[in-house]
This record gives sequence, C-alpha cells and structure tokens, in this order.
Amino acid sequence: MTLKKTLLGLTLLLPTLLVQAHEYEAGQLHIDHPWSREMPPVAPTAAAYFVIHNKGGEADRLLAVSTPVAGKAELHEHVHEGGVMKMQQVQDVAIPAGGEVKFEPMGYHVMLFNLKQQAKDGERFPLTLTFEKAGAVEVEVAVQKDAPAGHDHGEAHDHGKHQH
Repeated sequence: MTLKKTLLGLTLLLPTLLVQAHEYEAGQLHIDHPWSREMPPVAPTAAAYFVIHNKGGEADRLLAVSTPVAGKAELHEHVHEGGVMKMQQVQDVAIPAGGEVKFEPMGYHVMLFNLKQQAKDGERFPLTLTFEKAGAVEVEVAVQKDAPAGHDHGEAHDHGKHQH
C-alpha cells in the first residue's frame, strides 16, 4: 500500500518536475533553467534569467540576446553606484573557463522591451543567446509566478522604472 502511494505521488509529481527543470548545451556551455517572472499584463517590460556554466578550458562571451516576443532584448546588470542600486546595459558578459555566470534578480539579466504581450505563468517563449565561440543557442524561457527556489533575493524589482 505504501509503495503504491509513493509511486502514485511520483507519477503525479514527475510532470511538474519535468516542466520546471530544463537545460541546454552549446559546445562547452551548459545553460540551466531559463525563466521569467510573470508580470502584470500592462507592464512594459520583463526580464529573463538563467545560469551559464562553462565546462571548457577557454572563456567565452555572451554577445547578444534576441526573442520574437519583444521589440528589443538587452543584456543588463545591477550596479551599486554612489550608494544607489541601478540597472545599466552591458555590451557583453564574459563566461570564464571552468566557471559560471548567474543571470538572476539583482544581478545580470536580460531585459525585454516593447513586448507584444506579457507571457502568463506556465507559458514559454524562445530566447536566442549568441556567444562569441559557441554561436547562437535557442532556449525556451519558462514563465513563472514566483522565482524558482534559490533564485529570488527577496527584493522587489520594478522593470518599468529603468535607470541608465
């Protein structure tokens, strides 16, 4: 009886786990769980996050991002400047050999501008990451109401009021 309940529980849980965890390979690069937080339908922007692991012996560089769901996609970072936290665009992001770079709230992130419409919880949209060495990699960004475990830093983030 207990084994049947456990198997039933796993069977019901497995589709949820498969939906949540997704990863991509591009040469020596491994891209973990691209995600975006569900935003109100009237929000003018959104952000996408993921982790890039470089398993190789050479550094690579993320040069550009694009998606058909937005008029423009840019690489951004949060910086502390003069005692104020603000966001600014960066031209590229180095991925060190044998290291990783996290795109997460209050850190590096992909800003999406001029959205055709806001995605809802449970939906996905394509995002192309273009690397200097690994080339272009298309990933699917999972939209979620809340940040995945370990990805939220508990700070509110208003992408509508973007400072440069």
